[in-house]
Formats: sequence, C-alpha cells, structure tokens
Amino acid sequence: MEVKKRILTGDRTTGKLHLGHFVGSLMSRVELQDTYEEFILLADVQALTTHFAEPSLINSSIYDVAMDNLSVGLDPEKVTIVQQSQVPSIAELTIFYSMLVTVNQLRHNPTIKTEAKNYGYEDLTYGFLGYPVSQTADITFCNADLVPVGEDQIPHIELSRKIVRKFNDLYGTSIVEPQVKLSKIGRLSGLDGNAKMGKSMGNAIYLSDTPEAVWERVRNAVTDPARITVKIPGHPEICNVYKYHCVFNQAEAPNIEHMCKNAAIGCVACKKLLNGVLNDLLDPIREKRHYYEEHRSEVRDLIISGTEKANKIGNANLTDIKEKMHVAI
Repeated sequence: MEVKKRILTGDRTTGKLHLGHFVGSLMSRVELQDTYEEFILLADVQALTTHFAEPSLINSSIYDVAMDNLSVGLDPEKVTIVQQSQVPSIAELTIFYSMLVTVNQLRHNPTIKTEAKNYGYEDLTYGFLGYPVSQTADITFCNADLVPVGEDQIPHIELSRKIVRKFNDLYGTSIVEPQVKLSKIGRLSGLDGNAKMGKSMGNAIYLSDTPEAVWERVRNAVTDPARITVKIPGHPEICNVYKYHCVFNQAEAPNIEHMCKNAAIGCVACKKLLNGVLNDLLDPIREKRHYYEEHRSEVRDLIISGTEKANKIGNANLTDIKEKMHVAI
C-alpha cells in the first residue's frame, strides 16, 4: 500500500476563524485530505506570543478553531487534530533548532517585522522573535512533506528549510525538508479597506457569524468613494465588494463588473447580492458547527486522540534525532 505524504497546517488559537482563513487555507485542507495524511495544529503556544495575557481566550479558541476546521468539511476520520502545547517533542525540537539560528536572522525576517508593526511591538519577547523556529519544530516533529501557506509565510518556511538542511548536515539526521504549497487565492482584504482581513483588525467576517452579522459587515463595506449616486459609473477594480464577488461569486463577477461600469447597478444592490452569496456559503458551515457546539465532548475527544497519535510519531522521531545528536546515553 502506498504511504501518503504528510501535510502540516494549522491556526493560532486566538479566536474564531474567518473568511480569510477559509480561502487562504481551509479550502485546500478539505481538497487535500483524501490524498495526504493531514495534521491540523491548534497552535496554542504560538498564540501565547501575542496573547499571553489572555489565557481564557486561548482556552476557548482551542475548541473554536477545532470546530471551525471540522465545520468546513474536514473529516475527523481523515485528519489528525493536534494541540500544540501537549506535544513535548515540538518544544524540544524548538530548543535544538534555536541553537542554529542567529538573532539577526530572526530580526530581519520580513514577516516578523510586519507582525511586530501590526501589534505595535518595539521590544520583542524571546517567544515572539523565535516564532519561525517554533514553526520549524511544528512542521518537522512529524516530518511533514508539505506546508500550505499564504505568501506572507514564505520567509518563515524558507528559514525552516535552512534550519533543516543545517541540522541534517551537522548530525546526519534525515528530517524532511518541507515544501511550500501556496493557496490558490491570495490574501483576502478586509471589507473596511484594509489590505488584510484579520482577527486583530476587527474587520473579519467569521465562519460562525449570524446572517445579521454578515450583513452588518457587508453593508458597511468600503466601495468606490467617487460613486456618490447610482447614476455615476463605478470603478470595480478599486471596490472591495467587487473583489469579494471575484472570490465568492466568480460566475456573476463579470456581469457585476459590466453593470457597475455602466451605472446599471448601485452599491447597495451589489452589497445585497454579495450578502446573499456569503450567507449561502456559510449556511451549511454554521449548521455543522452548531452540531459540534452541541457535542463539545466529541470535539475534545478528537483533539485528545489526535494529540496522542502526534505524540507517538513525535516521540519516535525525537528518539532517533537525539541518538544522531549523541545526547542519548
């Protein structure tokens, strides 16, 4: 029987997942779950790098992130859901890898720079600065072959590949050098006009949002500022609502573009069309999520059993690595 290659992907447990996560990674996870052995990491340790003072949020988010993954169509019989903090081999690998990475390498990582700016950090904590090292341990504890990421995460994965190469050269280990799989759709902008939809930016449509909450966000979305009345032809290329039509309403997007440019549809009508499309997408997700909300113990059992499986794999790999490093006596 052919052995499936492994995928490692996951989410920081800092709140519920939104449409940006859906197009950026969740859709790929569903598509790949039949052809790869897929590990979904509930990254609670990495959540602490920015939310260390909010333990109750991280605790509730462990469940929220797991439920959101299951709600979009991931099959618990096909994927392994893992709680990061409960896998000691990840923590040990993080320490080993940190010996090979300089502070300057981490400080000049463009993703670290961007995240620090977004959070307003001037003096970085050890954990925040070392996030790419921890991520390398996440990927390699199970020898994942493939890591689905957005473009902003490429510098992290490149550093991971360098760490793995250097480690293998030094100790004669055979840790898999991970490959990147980019999402089909790039970064999803916020409906408020921000370049990115994000939890911390307050501009997200969550997978669990009610129809009323979705409409509130869509209704207040930024459109073409020059289009004061319906009679004025629009410029859909600068309109966030049109960008969402291109992602979630691809069949109708060309027609909407034509009507907008020819003043045949107003912004309110266009928003109502988008609202209908988004709620049609989210309805089955909300329904499935409701099931898991009513069966929270089932979600807990899936996390525990998945983490146990991860520990067996991680412990076996770490034993081999320690022998090669000559730290096993």
